[in-house]
Parts: sequence; structure tokens; C-alpha cells
Amino acid sequence: MLPTDCAMTRSRHAWTHQGRSSASGASDSSRSGWRDSRRSPGEAGLPAFPPSVVVAVKALACQLPFECGRPLSRWSLSEFKREVLQRGIVASVGKSTLWRWLTEDAIRPWTHRSWIFPRDPDFEAKASRVLDLYEGRWKGRRLQPADCVVSADEKSGIQALKRCHPILPPSQGRAARVEHEYRRKGTLAYLAAWDVRRAKLYGRCEPTVGIAPFERLVEQVMSDEPYRSAPRVFWILDNGTSHRGQACVDRFHRRWTNTIPVHLPKHASWLNQIEIFFSILQRKVLTPADFDSPEKVEDRILRFQEHYQQMAKPFEWRFSRRDLDKLMRKLESRGAQIAA
Repeated sequence: MLPTDCAMTRSRHAWTHQGRSSASGASDSSRSGWRDSRRSPGEAGLPAFPPSVVVAVKALACQLPFECGRPLSRWSLSEFKREVLQRGIVASVGKSTLWRWLTEDAIRPWTHRSWIFPRDPDFEAKASRVLDLYEGRWKGRRLQPADCVVSADEKSGIQALKRCHPILPPSQGRAARVEHEYRRKGTLAYLAAWDVRRAKLYGRCEPTVGIAPFERLVEQVMSDEPYRSAPRVFWILDNGTSHRGQACVDRFHRRWTNTIPVHLPKHASWLNQIEIFFSILQRKVLTPADFDSPEKVEDRILRFQEHYQQMAKPFEWRFSRRDLDKLMRKLESRGAQIAA
């Protein structure tokens, strides 16, 4: 938010409704009262809006439109400007000025992001274990240099899409062109494991996901050094059907006695570092898609995996236990508001 001693916000000269409000938001009757206290005009004699107007506009932007009686799910800049004027917050203001005020505090009511409210009753405890591993701790004690932390998951339903016409490369003054229509050539799944501490990447393609394909990935990792002889190999996993619950833990221990599966809370894949690599793979390899067959997709993925491994470094993970504490307090406050 704006500091209390900030300078007034400049904008273009604006007209005034008689008996309603001035262009900068003060009432017409009090115009003479605040004229002496307002800041001097900016460059080229442009008038200033008082900070109270900017604050009122930002407060309105933080309300959902349907809560204001409007049949909208989110504000567009034009609709938001209309609402500001109809409420008499200011008599006249440009869309560029509104945009500038809101982006000062990263308030963009015309955009939205999807999210899932955490519902795991043990969310904090489970998330804390994973964050401790990322920081090199387990049950309050430092990890040994030979310990390994592996983040693993599947990327399922990767489609081999063949464009009806070839992709045109970029040229002077023109972006690359991708044909909108395509033919489906099949699907496959990509299973991958990422060593959080050593930045080692393992992966394989399978026709589909399941317990057997995932165990082949684990075998691929655990048959290699240093994992085969490491004192402890922590496997960070989400709650997918291939590696869920106590049955997964039992399968690990029967085959690889030095493994410790660590499950994330439900709906918390964003805490799994392998998802960072999956997003890189999606951007750099799978978008836009133009493949003749699943075999061509597999070849591209595995060659990129080898390419990425040559320059891989541990991810700079910044979400800490302190950030988790802040998140949980915020969620508790929000849950209390919903319950009320």
C-alpha cells in the first residue's frame, strides 16, 4: 500500500460535475477548504488526485463485482472505470491512470488464478517435513552428506498432436505460426525423479501410469549410485494412485530397505520440486505440439532430459517453514471468515 507520506498521484486534467465532486475526488462544497493544502500542480500544470481517492479506488478493486450488485464475475478495466465514476469516487479519470494506481500494488481485478483451499487436516505437519528436507533436515537433525532426497511424480496424458499444416518458422516482422487444427496420434506418460541435493535427473516414458511403471522408475534410480548404497534415500511423493498411502510405503520397504517415502499433503503438488522440471519440459518441449507419433514425443523428451542434465543445478527453493507459518495463519483467518 502507499505510505502515508507519499506524494499525490498525478493524472490528466479532468472536468468537474457541479455539486457532485471535483475531478480529483473532493466534494465541490469543500473545494475551497482543501485548495490551499493540496500539492502544487505537477509538470505542465496537471492537477493532483488526493491520496484518499487512490485508496478508495484500490479498496473497490479488492471487492468482487457481484458483491457490489453487478452481474460480473470479475472487473474489466472499462467496467471498473464505470463503477468508479458511478460511485462518485472521482468525477473523471482515465483508464491508464486507474491501471497505474492498481499495478502499484499488483492489484489486477481483471485477472484470476485457480487454487485449491488446503483440506488435509495434517497439512502443516506433512508440508513441514518436506520443507525440512529441502533445507537439509529430518526430525530436527541435519542430513548426512550421503543421504539423498528424491522428488518424483508422473506427467500423464501427454498427447502426440500432428498439425494439419507444418509450423511456419518466424521471419522478419512475423512470429512463428502454428496451425490451429491437428490430428491425435496417441498418448503416453512421462515419469521422472529429481535429486534435490545433487541435481540428478532420471526419467522414462511409459504407455500409461500405474504402480508397475512407477516401480520401474524407482528401480531405475535405486539401481544406480549413490542411491543403491546411500544410508537413506528420501522419496517425496504426492498422493497419486501409483504411490499412495501405507501400501506404497510397504512396497518401498520390501524392495529397498534404505528408502523413506515422504508423502505430501493432499492437493500440495506445488511443494514437489519435480513439478518445476515438468513446467520447464512443457514450455520447452511440448508446446507447441507437433509430433507424428508417441514414439516421436518420447524421443524428444528423453533427448531433452539428457540435454537438461548437462546444465542442471539444484533449484533455488525459497518457500520456507516461516512462509508456511504465514500461509497457515492466513488460511486460518480466511476459514474463520467463511465460517462466520
